[in-house]
Amino acid sequence: AARKTGYMGSYFVNGEIHVNEYGTPEGKPLTSGHQDFKPSWSKTGDIHVFFRRLKNDPVVTNWKTAIHIINVDGTGLHPLSDGTHTDFNQTWTRDGTNTPIWNRKHPGKVSFYVMASKVGAKPGQEVALTDKSYHTWAYTCLIDGKILVQCAHPKQGWGYFLMTPAPSVEPSSGEPSFERIDCELATKGILDRVSISPSETKVCFEYQKGYQYKDTGRTLYIADFDAKKPSITNAKAFANEEGANRWFAYPRWTKDEKAIVYHASPSLYMYLLADESAVKVSTRDGADYRYPHCEATPK
Repeated sequence: AARKTGYMGSYFVNGEIHVNEYGTPEGKPLTSGHQDFKPSWSKTGDIHVFFRRLKNDPVVTNWKTAIHIINVDGTGLHPLSDGTHTDFNQTWTRDGTNTPIWNRKHPGKVSFYVMASKVGAKPGQEVALTDKSYHTWAYTCLIDGKILVQCAHPKQGWGYFLMTPAPSVEPSSGEPSFERIDCELATKGILDRVSISPSETKVCFEYQKGYQYKDTGRTLYIADFDAKKPSITNAKAFANEEGANRWFAYPRWTKDEKAIVYHASPSLYMYLLADESAVKVSTRDGADYRYPHCEATPK
């Protein structure tokens, strides 16, 4: 049975986005009538960014999507991209600019590059933060403006990096810089859906052994994070350590860092760090719950 938690969050249920206290029944959805995915709650606590699927396809990277902004009270809905691209996994910067960023698929291959826009901007006004000639996937941001990315860098090779964007997000403003993150797990498999804690001392993420991408059977980890070295160390499994062939995904922090909300198909759970327990926080049996986030805590 689900248990009230006192934590507010945003998440997907059957294609709709809800804002609700985890562990309580949903009320009116924030969005409806579409397939809206992966809300991320701004650090300022008043806006969500999400993507709307406009064209479906059995191959997810062939979807056509549009990034949207909506206020937490349901007002101010507007698109940031025009729906002709595959735009995925949007989030917010934490540097005070409240900049929405996301990953855009290269039109000719399965490779992504990082985009940025502004609240109130129109489709077509977004700019690229990385070059589309090499793969870069943005996960989560730091207060100093750096972005934790996975990258197949043309000079430094494949890995996980802290990327410092060029000084301006205007075209032809220079190249971003990349600092490789030291992480033993990354030498043996894939870290995915990485999220830095608000204090920037911890990370949580999905992990799979080997490099053949597969959604199911992953283990969720918490680890220490050092932005200065930079490094990810002392990783500890907290969900699906046995590697059961289910979908365990999208671990995200609460603002106070006392818990991590995550998806364990088809439900949502919350891992409590104090006693290392997990509680169910979704309430509708048979509903498809995904993509949890916590209040004012962008991934």
